[in-house]
Amino acid sequence: KQWYQRRVAITAGGTLLYYCETGQDSKFSSIPESCWWAIVTVTTVGYGDLAPKSTPGRLIGSIAVVLGIIIMALPMTVIVSKFTECYGDVKRQNEQESLGKVRAHAVANGAIY
Repeated sequence: KQWYQRRVAITAGGTLLYYCETGQDSKFSSIPESCWWAIVTVTTVGYGDLAPKSTPGRLIGSIAVVLGIIIMALPMTVIVSKFTECYGDVKRQNEQESLGKVRAHAVANGAIY
């Protein structure tokens, strides 16, 4: 459901941008190219190969950047935080297992009682 909504938003934004930039001295020559710009902008990559020149186009671009940060960048902090937490748990578990093996080996060889 979320991917469908994102696809619709990118297609609508790209189409709207294309019509705002038509007649301007811009590089937006087709709707698919405008949708490519929307994808690159929303995913916060921003290659810089295309940029809107008209005021409405720049407004759409600003909205796309803000939505990109909200939709893509902010959830990454949650994902990275959870990954770090899980990695720490696995690391502690591996350390405890290694320590248990060392202790068992030391007891078996009479190093500790």
